[in-house]
Amino acid sequence: MWEAIKHRETGQIRSNSFANRFKSRRILSLQLSNRKDFVSPHRGSVNSLQVDLTEGRYLLSGASDGSAAVFDVQRATEYEASGLIAKHKCIFTVDKQHENGHKYAITSAIWYPIDTGLFVTGSYDHYVKVWDTNTSQAVVDFKMPGKVYRTAMSSLAMSHTLIAAGTEDVQVRLCDIASGAFSHTLSGHRDGVMSVEWSTSSEWILYTGGCDGAIRFWDIRRAGCFRVLDQSLTQLGVRPPILKQKAVSIKVSAAKSSLGGQNRLKTLQSKNTGSQIVKGSSSAKASVEKSRQKRLHPGMLSTLDRATAHYGVVTGLKATNNGMYLLSAGSDSRIRLWDIESGRNTLLNFETGRIQTNKAIQLDTSDDPALVFVPCMKTVKACDMWSGRATLMLRGHFESVNSCCFNSSDQELYTSGADRQILVWSPGGSVEGEMMQDEVAEDKDNWSD
Repeated sequence: MWEAIKHRETGQIRSNSFANRFKSRRILSLQLSNRKDFVSPHRGSVNSLQVDLTEGRYLLSGASDGSAAVFDVQRATEYEASGLIAKHKCIFTVDKQHENGHKYAITSAIWYPIDTGLFVTGSYDHYVKVWDTNTSQAVVDFKMPGKVYRTAMSSLAMSHTLIAAGTEDVQVRLCDIASGAFSHTLSGHRDGVMSVEWSTSSEWILYTGGCDGAIRFWDIRRAGCFRVLDQSLTQLGVRPPILKQKAVSIKVSAAKSSLGGQNRLKTLQSKNTGSQIVKGSSSAKASVEKSRQKRLHPGMLSTLDRATAHYGVVTGLKATNNGMYLLSAGSDSRIRLWDIESGRNTLLNFETGRIQTNKAIQLDTSDDPALVFVPCMKTVKACDMWSGRATLMLRGHFESVNSCCFNSSDQELYTSGADRQILVWSPGGSVEGEMMQDEVAEDKDNWSD
């Protein structure tokens, strides 16, 4: 550690690489924290977790007993064991006893992306509610046609305040907080929609996963989805570098230009021989058919597409922070990595195991190293995103795990499950301990005892 600091001071290591190296070391040493404990007020399975996107300080949770709670991650309520164990009690909670509380299980609880003044909950009581954090009162509610499985808001949105809601109904509904009404619906799934996820590169793109096994891409500015993922369309590994893609495109364009020159010579020869009438008529028919296909709206074509991304229900979706890839989990106990640009399955084999099949799960990722945190029944597996190999296996829950939430500011992982608990996974050791280990290693020689 001291050597890395020395290289940073002398300029041999850049500040970004030094910080990434330090963060990766902390992430790879995650273990169940013995110094931080969340006192859960929930009396049912905790289904959803999210840390606010502005400060990274407040943790929001939703449970099957119809309650939602907010915790302060950085400031403890009290200390035990001579100040060694920090107890974090909820700042406030909203349950069934509240005048505007949900009557049934809360399946999704998310923060308003811009600030912590609002949060959104979705429940089995067919309601999506927007809450004022300061007053603990519901300010807007939306009546859905069925049970609400998942809600999502775009972290990039500057021109809309839409909540995407996936329910047991086949249509995805977009709820506008500003007007308090539905802006429009997205039709295309043949069964309920269990997972929704906004793009991390565009405020207009939405990804949905349904109980029909399909994952659909939507541009909310137009009707119909513009892409349906097919697990049979594959590419080996991750996307090639941009330079290689440019080189390949240059070669293809050169080949097309050469073929175009040959075709021009052929057409000139055919004109000279007098056979241009028959060929002209066939080419005219082909061009008319192509123009008719282009006139068809892509949304109409997508309704006829029955491609599937999983052999079963799509239980979870997570877009990477760079907006290039999409992770999906299914009731077939498979985790798939999709290239968003090409829409192809990268064929990575993730070492996960059995995954819950009867409810939605919450995946999360870390940047450096690129890890995917997957709830696998009673354990949480951290898999490398580019190889699929399981690098960490976190055991601590007594029942099945429902959600994973990674706090990038502190390199901590929060997990919740059917055992009603919210566990904290913190990096093992400390900076002082790493420095002491380096000093001891430097003092040792071959004759040391």
